[in-house]
Amino acid sequence: MSEAPHISVLLDEVLGALDAKPGETILDGTFGAGGYSRAILESGANVVGFDRDPTVLRFAEPLAAQNNRFRLIQDRFSQMGEHFEPGSVDGVVLDIGVSSMQLDEAERGFSFMRDGPLDMRMAADGPTAADLVNELEKEELARIFYVYGEERESRRVASFIIRRREEKPFTRTLDLAEVVERALGGRRGAKAHPATKTFQALRIAVNEELSELENGLEAAEKILKPGGRLAVVTFHSLEDRIVKNFFTERAGRTPGGSRHAPPTQRGPEPTFELIGKATAPGEAELAVNPRARSAKLRAGLRTTAPTWAEGRGA
Repeated sequence: MSEAPHISVLLDEVLGALDAKPGETILDGTFGAGGYSRAILESGANVVGFDRDPTVLRFAEPLAAQNNRFRLIQDRFSQMGEHFEPGSVDGVVLDIGVSSMQLDEAERGFSFMRDGPLDMRMAADGPTAADLVNELEKEELARIFYVYGEERESRRVASFIIRRREEKPFTRTLDLAEVVERALGGRRGAKAHPATKTFQALRIAVNEELSELENGLEAAEKILKPGGRLAVVTFHSLEDRIVKNFFTERAGRTPGGSRHAPPTQRGPEPTFELIGKATAPGEAELAVNPRARSAKLRAGLRTTAPTWAEGRGA
């Protein structure tokens, strides 16, 4: 029995930014349920999907059987450079963060809206969210909640977790969500559940999402051909800040300093030209897919300049 396809966020805008053509090679760095890959294949391009989540095989295998221009590599997208030569790819798309497919599966432990094991791993290895909340020191837990979740009451949340785990370790999502809710004094009329930021922080920490994104952007810079395109969809401010800063720097748009100060040393040649401005979903898309409300697309066109790592080493 086939599953209903999940809705790909900003699909038309992503396709416009990639501008894929027959015979080109496009990497879908976050394959998920394959929405972007299917749409890109319709352009006649060859598509290589990347995903570290083994459960995506149920979407990838039928697609590969239907279309010989598609294949999946089971790896992190930050490792694209291990599979492709520099300057060999025409386009890369990255859809950052947890997928609706992962959120909807209680057994993955990503959501506080469904009871499930406190896991949150996108791959099948490494420490779980339960390992973090049961084993980390208070200061480290508070740091994770503050930095990755932007939770202002991070120390209070960490204190409640430490106190509770001394009685009984955490194993379930709803158990943790209830403790966080008690720490923060309940919903208090807030639109979002009190545990939203804590769960986001744990998910980012478990999957090393921010360093994965930074390394993935640098990998894309390396493997894209001159004229190749990079499109990145983010879902919260931490991710978008990384992507915005990357494109701003690589496009040579960093501030030049004060006119009263000595001129700053010129950096490497720009490796990207910006493609338009940051794009958010329109009202029509939000009406169909409310989960897209925080999404933002940024895109760039690869220049002929060497990667910044090469430029600095020269």
